[in-house]
Amino acid sequence: MSGFDIAIVGAGIGGASLAWALLRRAPGTRVLLLEAEEAPGYHTTGRSAAFYAETYGGPTVQPLTSASKAFFMNPPAGFCDTALVAPRGAMHICNTGSLVKIEGIDDPPGMAPVQGPAALEALEAEFVAGGVAYQRLGPAGVKAKLPWLRESWATMALWEPGCADIDVAALHQSYLRGAKAAGMVMATRARLEGLVRRDGVWRLATTAGGFEAAVVVNAAGAWADDVAAMADAVTVGIAPLRRTIVVAEVEPAAPADMPVVMDAGGALYFKPDGGKLWISPHDESPDVAHDVQPDEIDMGIAIDRFEQLCDWPVKRISARWAGLRCFAGDRLPVIGFDARAEGFFWCAGQGGWGIQTAPAAADLGAALLLGETPDLDAGPYAAQRFAL
Repeated sequence: MSGFDIAIVGAGIGGASLAWALLRRAPGTRVLLLEAEEAPGYHTTGRSAAFYAETYGGPTVQPLTSASKAFFMNPPAGFCDTALVAPRGAMHICNTGSLVKIEGIDDPPGMAPVQGPAALEALEAEFVAGGVAYQRLGPAGVKAKLPWLRESWATMALWEPGCADIDVAALHQSYLRGAKAAGMVMATRARLEGLVRRDGVWRLATTAGGFEAAVVVNAAGAWADDVAAMADAVTVGIAPLRRTIVVAEVEPAAPADMPVVMDAGGALYFKPDGGKLWISPHDESPDVAHDVQPDEIDMGIAIDRFEQLCDWPVKRISARWAGLRCFAGDRLPVIGFDARAEGFFWCAGQGGWGIQTAPAAADLGAALLLGETPDLDAGPYAAQRFAL
């Protein structure tokens, strides 16, 4: 049985970034990173179609996103071998006509209906409040950026030039590589099976053996409440929600320089990749913690909405997958020490913005773990807000 200062359960983007940030702030800290699967990033992190959009997640998440921007644009020396972001731009559109539903199929729970110009106006208000650069587009400007849009979707739009693609694999692997170089120990195929605290030390039973640590960090994603239950910690109520991606071959092929296109009301988004389109119905269907797979109805709705939005023939579907977005009830990340279990720290509930907020969220978590004053206000994200 090995002893550590901090054991992090879960090696997705939350756990990996926190391990790196801890060792950057406090070299020599004995950090253990436990991963249940054969390799990190199998679940949510590895299935993310992440892009950096400063207001994505709303005004309460934006402080983390904005504070992460400098890291993405100018990573620390030696952190990575390639750029973490690439310019993309986002065009937020709305429907001024009507959308016909698939006959006999209602929108599943957690899937937003298509809304009209009011959704675009609400988004513009968020941009103004958040200080995000944007430009209003009329029909000519919209069509110049995406000529295949149908007329009812091309009347008006908001152009967000600062939106950028994030290289999720490079970000995740750079965190892992940097943390390992700083002394982190990682154990894979190490599913947590038991957690007991005795004499100020956590004893962790895993499928890779036993470990000891003064502090346990719960970065287990969709399994976060299961880990909390083992520790007799407060049950936050992390809810896994399914998000679907369909990869479509279109004719003509998608231009490499086209923007991310998002319905302002959250009914659909799509982005180019290798001449194809990644299309999502922006679903958040209630699910459970498991190796989630795409649902046929969700995929059908994605393609149907795309075809009503664009006059851009889909030749075939070449790939499909789903991931789990995990939220607390208030849809804010949970970062901080538990209200009940001593030495139990939360790093969970990152929802759909865990990638774009990773640098700032990790720095916040590391500061709190080390008893230091964080640069950001930790209050909105504190686990103590779920105290019984």
